[in-house]
Amino acid sequence: MEILIISGLSGAGKSKAASFLEDMGFYIVDNMPAVMMLKFAEFCAAGVNSRYDRVALVYDVRTASSTTELFDVLEKLRQMDGSCRMLFLTADQGTIIKRYKETRRRHPLCVDSVSLEDAVRQEREVMAPVQEQADYVIDTSRLSTAKLRGELLRLFGDQGEKGGMSVSVISFGYKYGLPMEADLVFDVRFMPNPYYIENLRHKTGMDQEVYDYVFSFQQTEDYMKRLKELLSFSLPLYAEEGKTVLVIAVGCTGGHHRSVSVTRALASYIRQLGYQVSENHRDMGRN
Repeated sequence: MEILIISGLSGAGKSKAASFLEDMGFYIVDNMPAVMMLKFAEFCAAGVNSRYDRVALVYDVRTASSTTELFDVLEKLRQMDGSCRMLFLTADQGTIIKRYKETRRRHPLCVDSVSLEDAVRQEREVMAPVQEQADYVIDTSRLSTAKLRGELLRLFGDQGEKGGMSVSVISFGYKYGLPMEADLVFDVRFMPNPYYIENLRHKTGMDQEVYDYVFSFQQTEDYMKRLKELLSFSLPLYAEEGKTVLVIAVGCTGGHHRSVSVTRALASYIRQLGYQVSENHRDMGRN
């Protein structure tokens, strides 16, 4: 069992962090008082449901009645089987004030007699002991949303999934239009066309005879070599930037032969690189 406590300053990005961690497989519980954390952890440890194997509990100034109580719970949690860590998100005062003004949300410590600036300063004082206890501190003052996600993936993601990015490879026919969801489009209409081979015309790139024909030409091999070099260079950069799904489209005239064969080869190669890959042949079934 893995327990992660998410804490930090209001406006520093706890909600964003929680949503990203949820995408990474954590079960999120927001606004949980410290006194309830231990009982919930005991429930999760009972193994009732595998969805509670990775849990992230959000603790902030709304429930920070006693930091001593939180520290006592932390000590007990760290003595349990599994791991317990704490992430603290912070940002400089000017950044937090700017974010609140842009969203027009009310700071939780703002009352009629307390200005936003005083509320931010007061919260920083209250939460300072919590920050000192954190295993990880992320300052989001100059982090984009994508960079925050990338940092969380680095710290808590499954390293076997290449930063959590999945790749979808789609074959299509230009005569039916470009896939609207495509991020990258590769045109393979320059390759020799199996359509003009009588015994291959009514087959597709899923048939080994067609696949072997497409890859029997040196120009296909040369193209694939360069395409693989491009993807091995660019895919990690997309993942680092925070891309969750990358859609690669490969097109030929009708979407039956060349694009299907190349899509098969690309999907296999990208899978070997360690990414989650889905393969789809949009127009293969069209007449």
